[in-house]
Amino acid sequence: MFNKKDFMRTKFSSRENEVKVPSLAPFFGDAAPVWRVRGLTGAELARVGEAAETARNMQAIIAGLVSGEATEITEAVRCHLGLSDDVPQGLTRRLEMLILGSVEPEVDREVAVKIAEKYPIEFNMITGEIVRLTGLGSQPGKLPGSGATQTSEPPPATDIFGESPSTNSDQISSPEDA
Repeated sequence: MFNKKDFMRTKFSSRENEVKVPSLAPFFGDAAPVWRVRGLTGAELARVGEAAETARNMQAIIAGLVSGEATEITEAVRCHLGLSDDVPQGLTRRLEMLILGSVEPEVDREVAVKIAEKYPIEFNMITGEIVRLTGLGSQPGKLPGSGATQTSEPPPATDIFGESPSTNSDQISSPEDA
């Protein structure tokens, strides 16, 4: 039976993990080429789901702002922000995932677009890990005043967008790793 009282008293933290990105090593200086990501919250996941609609709205705003300007300028701004008409909805959602789920380094839309364009495999590895961690849910902490209770493995992640996330469960961050 679900224990609502214990659930409500439990402190949760975002589940995090690292993704090795050796091909991006030239951009990490002396640091190890590792991208630290976290699972998304419900509100962030909703933002990801609405990313395609948001992109369409941004395109309309850009078109209105530069309506008197040359079409080349309008298209250049759209491409720079990853908003051109030929960007698939799945990519738009993954761009939002990368922005929201990146812990270190933090990225903005411009960086996310360039990574997707120039390093598509790494982009998919990183966002796939964000999807996997999101599917696992937040990491529950200990209940205040509770005794030692054996914890079980979280259920496998499912991708609500129909994409296949990584299933390498040995990379899950545990409380002992922190």
